[in-house]
Amino acid sequence: MANEQLERQVIELVAADRFAVPVKSIAGKLDRMKPKLANAITLPSGRYTGQRVYARVEFEDKLKARAITAAVAEFCEEHPVYGELLTKKIEDQRSQRETRLYFGVREGCRLTSDDYLGVMSSLGFTETQARALYAPLIETSRAIGKKRDEERSVMLD
Repeated sequence: MANEQLERQVIELVAADRFAVPVKSIAGKLDRMKPKLANAITLPSGRYTGQRVYARVEFEDKLKARAITAAVAEFCEEHPVYGELLTKKIEDQRSQRETRLYFGVREGCRLTSDDYLGVMSSLGFTETQARALYAPLIETSRAIGKKRDEERSVMLD
């Protein structure tokens, strides 16, 4: 019984990870696309109101946050003794141990569509929605997976 539950948990993790890859890939492409699209729009009066959409340009004066590395470097120059202590604390934090769970599917085995559909239903998709999205997501996941021949992992607390 415990082995069946453990098998189910790992199957759900693998299925969730395989869906995450194409979704993140698409999200990354969309995130890179939005600034290009926005910069290509020219609003003659700073505003546009169409039949279905609107746009406006607003200007704000904001103080930009300084880059942490630049601030630390400047602090080290101004206060060498304290800067050395600060740098040591940063390095100590960077060298903390990471715990990762590596997972995958055994050679010659596959997850079923029901495995994937179960994960999608836990995300809130209806069965109809999940079935409609399953094929294109898994196809994209497999295409990306062939390019990334690596063992998958997730960092634990």
